[in-house]
Amino acid sequence: MQTILFEDLGRVAYDAAWEYQETLMQANLRIKAARYNSPEANIPVEGGTQHHLLFCEHPHVYTLGKSGHMENLLVNDARLKELNISFFKTNRGGDITYHGPGQVVGYPILDLEHFETDLGKYMRNLEAVIIRMLVHYGIAGGRLPGATGVWLDADVKGKARKICAMGVRCSRWVTMHGFALNVNTDLRYFDYIVPCGITDKSVTSMQKELGKNVDAQEVKEILWHEFGNVFEAAIVPSGLEEVAI
Repeated sequence: MQTILFEDLGRVAYDAAWEYQETLMQANLRIKAARYNSPEANIPVEGGTQHHLLFCEHPHVYTLGKSGHMENLLVNDARLKELNISFFKTNRGGDITYHGPGQVVGYPILDLEHFETDLGKYMRNLEAVIIRMLVHYGIAGGRLPGATGVWLDADVKGKARKICAMGVRCSRWVTMHGFALNVNTDLRYFDYIVPCGITDKSVTSMQKELGKNVDAQEVKEILWHEFGNVFEAAIVPSGLEEVAI
């Protein structure tokens, strides 16, 4: 069983969280490079790279993936300034999305060589974590063929709506970026973009589906529990002794 170090960063600027992810990823890549390029260094396979799971919330920000299209941002720089929304082009996959207060954003930095070296399976596992968490609230999440993320009523024409967006980067099987789950998100901010570049589908939140405010801390606790279940790993608070979850 692998150990994943968990940190809840609270509310943090998008670029600061991105830089922190890069730091953790690069540390793992240096370890892997040393192992591959200098076998005589005798770095233990199980004792080198570390897995991390970061939770956070961002101030209002739009992020555009490396395969995204600028035309899916529907407002200009002046309007972004008026709305107090930041904008970043990122190195994750996917198109444009929104992060902001009321979301739970998850960034797993995992060495998939200790899980499965299959990026498609990794994405399906991330979706499974969200789907399993939603069951605790009586929300039936699912997948939409040809699209990533978690959807509601994906198979009902005209009703499909996304509750969790996903986009990742992977280098030498080390991941970064991850998922953004709409918990108590102000969905009006999605009106200024074409979310994920999909024009004929809407977005939703747990709050909207349940008709009430949702305890974000409870959601995070269930998420990390289900993350451990899906990835068959022990989730350990960073810097603390292992705890049962």
